[in-house]
This record gives sequence, C-alpha cells and structure tokens, in this order.
Amino acid sequence: MGAAGSPPPVAEVDAEHDTATLVYTGGTTGLSKGAMLSHHNISSNIRQVVPCITFFERGKDGVMCILPFFHSFGLVAMNFGIAQAGKLVLLPRFEVHMALKELDKEKPSFFPGVPRLFVALNEAPETAKYDLKSVKACISGAAPLPRAVAEKFHQVTGGANLVEGYGLTETSPVTHVNPFDEPKHGTIGLPIPDTDCRIVSLEDPDSDVPLGERGELCIKGPQVMLGYWNKPEASAEMIRGGWLHTGDIAVMDDEGFFQIVDRMKDMIIVSGFNVYPNEVEAVAAACTGVAECACVGRTDEKTGEAVRLFVAKVPGATLTEDDVITHCRRELAAYKVPKEVRFLDTLPKSNVGKILRKDLRAIR
Repeated sequence: MGAAGSPPPVAEVDAEHDTATLVYTGGTTGLSKGAMLSHHNISSNIRQVVPCITFFERGKDGVMCILPFFHSFGLVAMNFGIAQAGKLVLLPRFEVHMALKELDKEKPSFFPGVPRLFVALNEAPETAKYDLKSVKACISGAAPLPRAVAEKFHQVTGGANLVEGYGLTETSPVTHVNPFDEPKHGTIGLPIPDTDCRIVSLEDPDSDVPLGERGELCIKGPQVMLGYWNKPEASAEMIRGGWLHTGDIAVMDDEGFFQIVDRMKDMIIVSGFNVYPNEVEAVAAACTGVAECACVGRTDEKTGEAVRLFVAKVPGATLTEDDVITHCRRELAAYKVPKEVRFLDTLPKSNVGKILRKDLRAIR
C-alpha cells in the first residue's frame, strides 16, 4: 500500500485478452457455465449497438432497466445507457404497477426487455391510465416475439416500435437486431456492425448451406467471448475455427434477415425463461397413472413457446389432462407447467429405446 496521499497504482490491463467479467448462462443442458467476457468484448458490443439505436439522443434520453444486470441483456442495456450519457431508470424487479409508474414519471425512450414483460403491460387494465408516449422503441430478446404482441404494444404506448433482436451470453450478447423503422416480424433482424454470420450444414459444419436453407447459425466478431471459465473442452466445442456455433438452427432470406426456426437442443423457452424437459418429465412421471411421458415446446402467441406434454397411461388408468396439469402445478413454477397434455398409446422411440422428441413435435 502506498503512502497517504500518493496516487494509486495503475492497473495493467490487456483489454483484448484479460477477462473483465464472468457472466453465467444456464446453457442448453441446464448446467451453468461462466462466459469469460473481455474488456474488449464488452466495449466492442456497445460500439456495435450504439449505431443501431438511431433515435436515442445522447445526454437526454433514458433507458428502462428492468432486466437484472447479472443477465447479459441487462448488462448491455446498462452499458449502453452509460456510454450514451443516458438516464438509467432502475427497477429492482418487474411488477406491472411499478413499471407503469416509472415509465410515466421518468419517461425513458428506450426499453429493452423480454416478451413476457411486454405481454404483461399489454394486458394490464391499468396501462391505459399512464402516459407511455416517451417510449420510442424497444428491443425484445431471450425468446421469440409474437407479432401480435409487438402490434398491441405499439398501440397501447401510442407509437413505440417493438422489435426482436438476438444474442447470446457468449457474444456479450448482441449479434442481430431488427431495424426500428422497417422491422421484419418473425425474424431476429440483421447482423449488427462488424458481425459476420454464416449458416452451416448440420451434417458438415465446415460447409455453408445455400440461401434460404436451414443450418446452424455461426458467428464471428469482436463480441465473441474468450471461452468458458475452467471448461476448455466446452470452449473448444463452442468456438471452432474462429466461429462461435450457437446451436440454433436458422435461415437467412434474400434480404439478409435471419430467422431462428428450431433449436439443436431440446430446451423450451417460455416468456424468456428456460424450461428443461427432463425436469417437467420427472414431475409428470410421478403422477399416478402415468406410464411414460415426454415434453416439447410449441408455439404460443403470448409466451413465444409453451410446454406440451405427451403421456402414455398405465393400462386401465382413468387419467385426465386436468389431473396431470394439477399435479404438475403443485411441483413446478407456473411457466414450467404444461399448457397442453396429449395422450398416446405409446411414445415414439428409436431402436435403442430413446423417445424421439422430433416425432412428437410433428404431431398436430
């Protein structure tokens, strides 16, 4: 320690290679991994995002900060506001009345969020009592944004454009966003500046697929993480040949807009929350009369996805859909509870006895 009054030592930082923070992600398997984000990763992503938020007036506008700062989306919202000398409107948690009150009082112009927040504000009877006209635009992430939600939010706020973006904790996090003036609903938008994207074959990851065909979305840019903390094998699997493999199946159209059409993993995202099928299935399997079960996600207008459970009954059981849902509601958080239960004589299986979720997804 230096003498009293002496200047503090200067910290030596290699911005490109030194880790600034560990942001943990649940991951598609449910196992938390710490993404090592460098100072360069974080500052680069802010510089990439700033020109996309065209309406924001530096030093005058504010950012609605409901998302927690330990989440990568909340982190970039905070950093964007700081970089733009904007006011940060801080809420400790999302609660409809509190959010409406602060939107009316503090009048932020930019509101990053997840679909469930916008759905709640759309449907709250008291929303009409508050002035939300200061909100110019919002970016929704973490889950698919139904077009109906965006259109209603535009109406209830008196003109705010709500568009979908995309990113990963591993990319600091933003990689894509829709233009506010001409969004293409149902897509995640266009890559942000200095972000390279390719869609590779699921069979041959070294080969790109033709325009309009499905493949795995891969990303390269200054926002791509250094790797996972103490997980060299997982890091090497995620970043190969300089490209980050997202695990999401995407399509690019002839205008350069990207659409996420499926996930390589089985995780279901309900209102921005991760739902792991194994957890739901373990609870449902304990319900009297269930012989075996499996769940998949299905499209939902309000929550992006909802849990759909398939059940094969024990012979002779008189089990109903209400029985299963009531049982699950006692053990699971509300967003994890199946919204639909379908009964089948047997569940489709591979030749080694593994339940085929892809076949279940195809059932209408």
